Amino acid sequence: MNILSNKCKNIYKSKEKFLKNIYPIKKYATHKILGIETSCDDTGCAIINDKNELLSESLHSQNLIHLRNGGIIPDVAQDLHKSNIEPIVFNTLQKANLSVTDISAIAVTLKPGLPLSLVVGMKYAKHLAHRYNKPIIPIHHMEAHALVTRLQYDIPFPYLVLLISGGHCLLAVVEDVNKFKLLGESIDCAPGEIFDKVARRMKLKNVPEYSKLSGGQAVELAAAKATNPHMFKLPLPLSEYKDCNFSFNGLKTSVLLQHYRKEVQHKVVADDLIPEVNDLCAAMLMATSRHLIHRTQRAMEFCHQKNLITKDNKILVVSGGVACNDYIYNALSILCKETNYKIFRPSHKLCTDNGVMIAWNGLEKWNRNIDVVSNLDSLDIEATSPLGQSLISDVTNAKIPIKLLKIKA
Repeated sequence: MNILSNKCKNIYKSKEKFLKNIYPIKKYATHKILGIETSCDDTGCAIINDKNELLSESLHSQNLIHLRNGGIIPDVAQDLHKSNIEPIVFNTLQKANLSVTDISAIAVTLKPGLPLSLVVGMKYAKHLAHRYNKPIIPIHHMEAHALVTRLQYDIPFPYLVLLISGGHCLLAVVEDVNKFKLLGESIDCAPGEIFDKVARRMKLKNVPEYSKLSGGQAVELAAAKATNPHMFKLPLPLSEYKDCNFSFNGLKTSVLLQHYRKEVQHKVVADDLIPEVNDLCAAMLMATSRHLIHRTQRAMEFCHQKNLITKDNKILVVSGGVACNDYIYNALSILCKETNYKIFRPSHKLCTDNGVMIAWNGLEKWNRNIDVVSNLDSLDIEATSPLGQSLISDVTNAKIPIKLLKIKA
């Protein structure tokens, strides 16, 4: 009887295999990745499936609170993340008509960022992973910024990326989902940081139109109203250094010095603004753009000399919060036109910190089976983390001279 039973089973399996070969079973179920972002002051979440479809997203911004505080206070940011992360994740799942059981993996930012903020996202991701038996995909915040443009555009590897934000400024070659070559980085502060600090010193938030905007947004709008943008002469940072590094500290000091002189000249007191505030904002924006162009030009030439970017794939991706600045983006577009590069940037909402870029990075890793971690105890946050393999010394040693491209205001 057992022999007959086994024969029947074998016949059934053979028949089933035969039918599958003739009539392949279509799989309608898709993998879905939940992304969680809490690296700084925005609580973000999103869900993307393996058809590259964004199913839902949610974001809670702390911008107004930190504007009132004069900057990001880590303890306050952490408390706000703790209050918002569960509702944000629940809302994202609800909008997609899904539960955590429908999710294949949870992608979460673990580096770099504010430690008190990062730990909130990590702990909540681990909580969900433990409860629903899901793997976690650890995400490098800057890698996510560098890759998210591929969600909206068909951009093949390798390509050059310029990441400009409030916390970072760097140039790198993106060779693959997990392979980056760092060409240059900021040696002091980032462009978004100087915009915020200068905007506060200029008291731009006292203008009703700018009162609810970030410093960078206020500076851009004020600069657009300039009538004499060449009134102030600002230096080109690191002009004598033949590398791709950035420095914005000296530029910030120069702007603040010019501002102080005008305050003294006009005897400005209390909450008043200097009459030339729009022109000074424009001068700072132009100087920042010149610096970014100068370093990006050298990065392009270095990539050409070292065959890091192929001639038929000359692409520059600009991402990060400061990439939303249209003046800077248009200036970089002129550079790309002169060098036969194609330029791309994500939509404005994907330039700033968000859960979509984390979910997308998680999906790209999931598809390659990269960093899909089941041993949750091995995961921890890193406040600072370099991006990929550093070629900064190689760029310096190449000593590539650059004639600065002139950009009209």
